[in-house]
Amino acid sequence: MDILTMIGQFLLALSLLIGLHEFGHFAFAKLFKIRVDKFYIFFDFLFPLPNVANFALLKKKVGETEYGIGWFPLGGYVQIHGMVDETQDANALAGPPQADEFRSKPAWQRLLVMLGGIIMNVLTGVLVFSALTFYYGQTYLPASEARYGILPNGLGRQMGFRTGDKIVKINGRPFTEFDEVYKPDVLLGNSSYYTVERGSQLVDVNVPKNFLDNMAAQSDSLFVMPRQPFTLEEVVPGQPAAQAGLQAGDRLVKIGETPVQFFDELTGTLARYKNQAVPLTVQRNGQTLPLTVKVNADGKIGVRPKFEMNFGTRNYNLAQSVPEGSKQAFGVISGQIKALGKIVRREASASASLGGPVEIAQQFGTRWDWAHFWTLTGSLSMVLAFMNLLPIPALDGGHVVFLLYEIILRRKPSDRFLEGAQRVGTMLILALMAYVIILKPILKALS
Repeated sequence: MDILTMIGQFLLALSLLIGLHEFGHFAFAKLFKIRVDKFYIFFDFLFPLPNVANFALLKKKVGETEYGIGWFPLGGYVQIHGMVDETQDANALAGPPQADEFRSKPAWQRLLVMLGGIIMNVLTGVLVFSALTFYYGQTYLPASEARYGILPNGLGRQMGFRTGDKIVKINGRPFTEFDEVYKPDVLLGNSSYYTVERGSQLVDVNVPKNFLDNMAAQSDSLFVMPRQPFTLEEVVPGQPAAQAGLQAGDRLVKIGETPVQFFDELTGTLARYKNQAVPLTVQRNGQTLPLTVKVNADGKIGVRPKFEMNFGTRNYNLAQSVPEGSKQAFGVISGQIKALGKIVRREASASASLGGPVEIAQQFGTRWDWAHFWTLTGSLSMVLAFMNLLPIPALDGGHVVFLLYEIILRRKPSDRFLEGAQRVGTMLILALMAYVIILKPILKALS
């Protein structure tokens, strides 16, 4: 069920983003009275072979346009009449241009048609982040609340952090909110560093230039987390904790002879007692109680924690939410540009930074959390806009480059040239897809 929840979220987000992107092209085409033959979410053929395995899961023709859902879930398309793309080549454009064809329209109109998908993705990202800001506000952890120090994961330890370190400065300056630790400006900047209090010493921890590669290898961007004291928020019925007599509101003080204050201490200690009965010391309503629990084979007992940290919330009215949501949305693109800059400067590996459908689906997680779903969907919408604007033939950005060439030089590239560029771009995209979907997982499994 957990895997189905993850796949369901991924497919829903993918369908929404593809549908909205293609609708952007569709809307501008209709605005300029260009005929649209097909509008498909996912491909109804084996991409990039438009005449192979042609079938749709659903389709219906309304007016001049066939609307459908294809079987090949790695994209979508609108078939715009009179345009060289993945569904038609220069041979299909023989003869004089017709009034309802893409090629008969002024260059500025064709440019807007090609930018339509990117515009729609940007608007979607801004709308999503603005709505999240208005509905939920912004929850943040004041830096002062991380007074118990941090817990690094493997990536954090590799950077030089140690359990219990207290981050006191970022790039030599004090900070007010713990989330500033994760800012792209810090992680993707040059010569960034953290100052931590370790015992009685101050120690600088540098952000390595290959941080992106290391993060991609470990699939976890939260390289440190604040250590959090806790009580039990929920005891799952039928699980070992409930059978042992634990109750919501209890505070675990000791497991065996090991003191427990933080949740990472609980999980780490229980992992040593798999399939064993272990004594617990519990505080309940001012009393100390001895209990015994049988730890299961996964090192768990069936409890959910309530963390004892005071989070703050900033609330926004509608007028404030739009600029704040826009700032968050374009911050995603800013991060993409910084990451691309590191790749160009060879401070990060392009292959290591690329993520395929599996990695994206895993980010949704196995629990359906609407706030997380929409945050990730909004981020992916901005990433999709940025990626499509790259000047690669077969992507929208490639078409935009050729149209700008035509507008500036007042000379249109030939249909044969556009067809050749489309083929080259398609081959590049196919090679990239083959790497992230097939080769990269194989190499990762063998490493």
